[in-house]
Amino acid sequence: MSQPNQPFQALSLAYDLVEALSSVIPAVRKHDRHLADQLRRAAASVALNLAESTGNRDGNRRLRIETAFGSAQETKAALHIARCWAYVDAAAAQRAFELADRVAQMCWKLLR
Repeated sequence: MSQPNQPFQALSLAYDLVEALSSVIPAVRKHDRHLADQLRRAAASVALNLAESTGNRDGNRRLRIETAFGSAQETKAALHIARCWAYVDAAAAQRAFELADRVAQMCWKLLR
């Protein structure tokens, strides 16, 4: 796919990520409300920054994509922690982790 459409693909995946977390976050919240909140905010940040990047140019666009990349990485870390501490079943969090990873990869490509 051409470069201009990649932000829209990444944004679509970010929305899928948020949806995939709708069942994971309540399970995390039962054990650790702070981690659940961090996970929710990080995932929302991915989508919001990618959406904002589509209305920006040059440096501001790059900054929004960099922030989305960092938030995708943060989402992955929070999911990994939740799995390590057995707050969620590994299979339950796997789809969200894979989506976050795909979004991070797309952001990385957009930044290079």
